[in-house]
Amino acid sequence: MPTLLRLDSSSSGEASVSRKLTDVFSEAWQARDADHVAVARDLHAEPVPHLADASLHWPSRLRPVGAPSLPEAEAAQNAVIEQLLGADVLLVGAPMYNYSLPSTLKAWLDQVHVPGLTAPFDGDTQPMHGKTAVIVTTRGAIYDEGTPSAGWDHVVPPLQIVLGTALGMRVEVVVVTRTLSTSVAALVGERDAFEREFAAAGDELRRLATAL
Repeated sequence: MPTLLRLDSSSSGEASVSRKLTDVFSEAWQARDADHVAVARDLHAEPVPHLADASLHWPSRLRPVGAPSLPEAEAAQNAVIEQLLGADVLLVGAPMYNYSLPSTLKAWLDQVHVPGLTAPFDGDTQPMHGKTAVIVTTRGAIYDEGTPSAGWDHVVPPLQIVLGTALGMRVEVVVVTRTLSTSVAALVGERDAFEREFAAAGDELRRLATAL
């Protein structure tokens, strides 16, 4: 049973552009076949906890001597990891907040990136190797090459490093900018460009959802 794990991290509710686009992918995925299922996790409504202690960055066999016993935190982390390991495709809604990841998404990354368990450390452990992660990232303003904000993306690189390099996943990135053109007067002239990007992103997500 092919399983999609969908993560949303936007705090904008129904107005969220990233959620509209993860909807597109999820609907196209489930429309493929009755066996294609989607599991949704709303990291804004139900955030995963931050690591209770730095020792939880490691599996139990690699934790330092004297590390505290944290059975509840460890059980919560294991549940998050097992949910990821049960997925065939990972879909991540990752809006840019203050030029970086939403803190809820960063907390999720910290929980699942465990060298020696989900990423290589003392062996070649990479249970997600070869699976696909689709990143849907949205940005409020203009980040085209040659503009003052070009290169200010601190959302996609950490996701590519953790999911791609560390966990061994194949990472696909779909980007939409100018999302504030629908609500900020200074950007209203960019609305047509935003709508073109949004439509193109939807097409690409439908293509990916039916190809993976």
